[in-house]
Amino acid sequence: MGKDTAKNLASQPVFKQVMKILPREQFDIVVRQCGSDCCYKSFFSWDQLVVMLFGIFSRCDSMGEVCDGMRALGGKLNYLGMDSAPSKSTAGDALRDRNNEVFMRYYFALIKYVEAAFVGQPKGEDQL
Repeated sequence: MGKDTAKNLASQPVFKQVMKILPREQFDIVVRQCGSDCCYKSFFSWDQLVVMLFGIFSRCDSMGEVCDGMRALGGKLNYLGMDSAPSKSTAGDALRDRNNEVFMRYYFALIKYVEAAFVGQPKGEDQL
């Protein structure tokens, strides 16, 4: 990681850094393969991923806490690719109704993506 990149990441929230690392184009490919956005007008699969990860990073116990936490950020959701925080019912309906296959496939695509990034990297003593 270059000096400028490290300096840039130091001033960003951890959640933003994680979201920036995730390959969005790979996610879009998986979404098209699964057709997971075909029945949704406003709350897409990427939005659902952001909501789920936000809940994990924020250690929220309920969908209400997640949505309230995102709403508290106000207009600062644009870096996540969202215009506004979802309502609790919208997020809950998507979690209940959307097929989770898209997230399973993205998980395995991420493993391949990370493995490819580390091919040829020397192993440290703790990895032997």
